[in-house]
Amino acid sequence: MKILLIQTAFIGDVILATPVIEALRKHRKDVVLDVLVRKGNEGLLENNPGINTILVWDKKNNKYKNFYHIIKQVRSNNYDIVINLQRFASTGIITAFSKGKKTIGYDKNPLSFLFSERYPHIINVEGSKHEVDRNLSLLKNIIGEVRERPAMYPSTKEYATTAPYKTSPYYCMAPSSVWFTKQLPFEQWVKLIKKKTSEEASAKIYLLGAKNEADYIDRIITAAGSDRAINLAGKFSFLDTASLMRDAAMNYVNDSAPLHIASAMNAPVTAFFCSTVPGFGFGPLSDRSIIAQTTENLDCRPCGLHGHRECPKGHFKCGFGIEI
Repeated sequence: MKILLIQTAFIGDVILATPVIEALRKHRKDVVLDVLVRKGNEGLLENNPGINTILVWDKKNNKYKNFYHIIKQVRSNNYDIVINLQRFASTGIITAFSKGKKTIGYDKNPLSFLFSERYPHIINVEGSKHEVDRNLSLLKNIIGEVRERPAMYPSTKEYATTAPYKTSPYYCMAPSSVWFTKQLPFEQWVKLIKKKTSEEASAKIYLLGAKNEADYIDRIITAAGSDRAINLAGKFSFLDTASLMRDAAMNYVNDSAPLHIASAMNAPVTAFFCSTVPGFGFGPLSDRSIIAQTTENLDCRPCGLHGHRECPKGHFKCGFGIEI
């Protein structure tokens, strides 16, 4: 059985798609699985034993020309089943015109009326299913109800790369997020670094992020005044980062991609939820997971599913109200 799995959204979305890969690998030995991701995210799936081929759509350069080529490539592969984990029109078009014998996706996708099977994708403040379970629900008529954790597969290469950083106890912190209101405030990260360095005689603190976040992290380290806080932004691949986070004494993250990397490695994690809430279904899944959020009952929280460029109220109490 030849299956295509589509998830061309962001880093965290791809990681939260991996339980579908795990479920198909473990419960359907006859499956040959290809996965379609956006360019830049293919590294998340390297070494994954459940994947046959990774298809890559370059959305930044010649987006629509490449979109046409992806549709053509998908159609030529003659898939038995196409599973679309996204709710946007572009992937709906790919799915609808895939020539797949069966097409599966969420009913929120504008093209879902053309799918063979449509499933609800419900998010609410009171407590939705986890996104992992929402994704796995699309496999209902293929393998039934299952539960799998996200998974990433660093190789001996990645573990060798990070080995020199593991000679003594250490903590990882990922202070940045695409959305301002989803990241713990600058001042709070400074407090956290000072607290950890005062409590630990020799433990190092590795600050993680993308290359474009290096300056922001430098400012945090300077304000904290710690010579044991080390800026690793932009220096590691996705799988390097996963390898490093796995063996940390604790990983401190926002409601963003590093949270899901921790879940994929079953690494200890403390997740800060500022403007968003765990009830949306994107919380940590590691065995040792801590959710840190304000205890104040704010009538403005949550102020949105994805966060904002700035606090709509101007006070950002959901971030400053978290007790370090």
